[in-house]
Amino acid sequence: MLNAAPAPLVPANRTVFFVSDGTGITAETFGHSVLTQFELRFKQVRLPFIDTLDKAYDATRKINEACVADGKLPIVFSTLVKADLSKVIQQAKAMHMDLFQTFVEPLERELGVKSTHTIGRTHNTANTDEYKNRIEAINFSLAHDDGQSHKNLADADVILVGVSRSGKTPTSLYLAMQFGVKAANYPLIPEDFERDKLPSGLLPYKQKIFGLTIAADRLSEIRNERRPGSKYAALANCRYEVNEAEKIMRREGIRWMSSTTKSIEEIAATILQDIKPDIRTF
Repeated sequence: MLNAAPAPLVPANRTVFFVSDGTGITAETFGHSVLTQFELRFKQVRLPFIDTLDKAYDATRKINEACVADGKLPIVFSTLVKADLSKVIQQAKAMHMDLFQTFVEPLERELGVKSTHTIGRTHNTANTDEYKNRIEAINFSLAHDDGQSHKNLADADVILVGVSRSGKTPTSLYLAMQFGVKAANYPLIPEDFERDKLPSGLLPYKQKIFGLTIAADRLSEIRNERRPGSKYAALANCRYEVNEAEKIMRREGIRWMSSTTKSIEEIAATILQDIKPDIRTF
């Protein structure tokens, strides 16, 4: 039976703007969460640091130009704090999704307290303990990436293991940057499979270990992008390594999950639920 041809991509014919007086990360994160519910493609434009009237008028001009070019109303996700700047953006010909009007104002009414309306408050953490912990965690994860060091593993919150290219490094760094989690990661390599054991340096910390696995065919695709045509990337070798790694994890009673169809955010959320179910995520 012939495989059906993949469906053609829908052309991106509508523009989405993420407008913020800060970095725009909050507006973009919220916007992406909403837009992924629709099987459509969008042209995306981030407009950060809109903190003066001149910049607000310039942003409005760009939004109006997109409206004319697309022949459709752009969608604007905004996290502008100052009312005068927000009013300027509201004049643009667009569908407006103002996060502060949608969420902050109802909360003010319910709580009976006015919000601070401080620009960039969510990112103004440079002098807090939480921020310092995140920096420390990033340094820890970099020092313990890909099995570089066994030093200070007692300080690790989690130790990720799995075959090479199963998602350990990006997950470790995401955990460190977003949540201040000290995450080390170690590849399971042919020598470990021959011994049929975990690396000896990890044995005292087995309770900290969390495993990642991946479908062999997907692993082969990823490795072929790095080393095309190599034994390292061959499907047969990938099947062998994945099977051996999973066998070790099952025997050692290690908690593990497949990263095949999971985003870094999903993998991290699963690990956090396992190691720190009460962690603050804001």
